[in-house]
Amino acid sequence: MAARRALIEIVALHVSPVHAFEGRPSDGPRPDPGPVSRDRVEIRAGLGVVGDRYFNHPAHRNAAITFISAESVEPWAVDPLLARRNVVVRGFDVDSLARGTVFSLDSGDGPVRFEVHRPAHPCAWMDQVIGPGAFKGLRGKGGVRCVPLDDGVLSTGESTVVVGA
Repeated sequence: MAARRALIEIVALHVSPVHAFEGRPSDGPRPDPGPVSRDRVEIRAGLGVVGDRYFNHPAHRNAAITFISAESVEPWAVDPLLARRNVVVRGFDVDSLARGTVFSLDSGDGPVRFEVHRPAHPCAWMDQVIGPGAFKGLRGKGGVRCVPLDDGVLSTGESTVVVGA
């Protein structure tokens, strides 16, 4: 199968040192201790996003980086970072990627490859954080969990994606 290449946009990058959504959604989220939106993030092969709560976390090594399409959260007219995925892209349907698919993103500092591991299913917190109906509405559109195959850097803005990299 030939690789598919396209120009897309990295809309947002999210790095959070803590997991804000624990317990019951009705109790509300824990506060984030610091800024989570970044213009640039460092990726480490097999480990994840430097500074993120899942970086080098044994239970998440095969799903250390999450991606979501900005188009998935547009019906709620909210900041796409509220979905708490590490990488928000526009113009790239990440939910259509099958397990084992390898793709690369190059936002200007060289390509970084990722392997799709599994869907990033939404949870009940989505109704609290994004809006009523988000939990159900994001089923099948909650993004994907990936393992990074290369060290590198991602930045917001225009990016080249190659599927089948």
